[in-house]
Amino acid sequence: MPTVPFIAIEGPIGIGKTSLAKKLSAHFGFHLLKEIVEENPFLGKFYDNIEEWSFQTEMFFLCNRFKQLEDIEQKYLNRNKAVIADYHISKNMIFARRTLPANKLDKYEQIYHILTKDMPVPNMMIYLHASLDTVLERIRKRGRDIEQNIKSSYLAQLADDYEAYMNEFEMLHPKIPVIRIDGDKMDFVNHQNDLDAIIRQVEQQMRNQQAVSKQ
Repeated sequence: MPTVPFIAIEGPIGIGKTSLAKKLSAHFGFHLLKEIVEENPFLGKFYDNIEEWSFQTEMFFLCNRFKQLEDIEQKYLNRNKAVIADYHISKNMIFARRTLPANKLDKYEQIYHILTKDMPVPNMMIYLHASLDTVLERIRKRGRDIEQNIKSSYLAQLADDYEAYMNEFEMLHPKIPVIRIDGDKMDFVNHQNDLDAIIRQVEQQMRNQQAVSKQ
């Protein structure tokens, strides 16, 4: 695990990961790593027909995220430059398990483990979650055309998948703190007090990690 701060923000589609990453990046002066989304040429087709286009969509995301993390490790983390990302590459398995048929999931999972075996792991996670109504409203407000055909049932399943994933993540990585943010109660985009509260939690966790590293 890198000693330099490497913070990843995770949560379902439309929850506000990029918005929070931008604000924390600006506050702390950390490099901002944003995932490639709209550049995925299969994404619109995927939301129209998940079964037919899931493998192409997930492979595009996996390869691009792998390249991004490879660059981040070489250009920032290895040079003691802090990074905050609006995703964690392990999210790929959340989506793959939800959308891929068994025969393709096996192939995908093999490729995933080969590519990510030596990838840097964040030393702090921020998990954003909210009710389905809140997520749907945020997706509507940001107005991405490719997201307008997402079925609410798919989003509900995805929220459950994320909750299970984060619980598993905490068990597998007990030394990596997870800050959980309830999007129904906190609006860090429109309320500075909510953003300040998150910043204080991040600062506290960084102080804790620094204290541990000195022991």
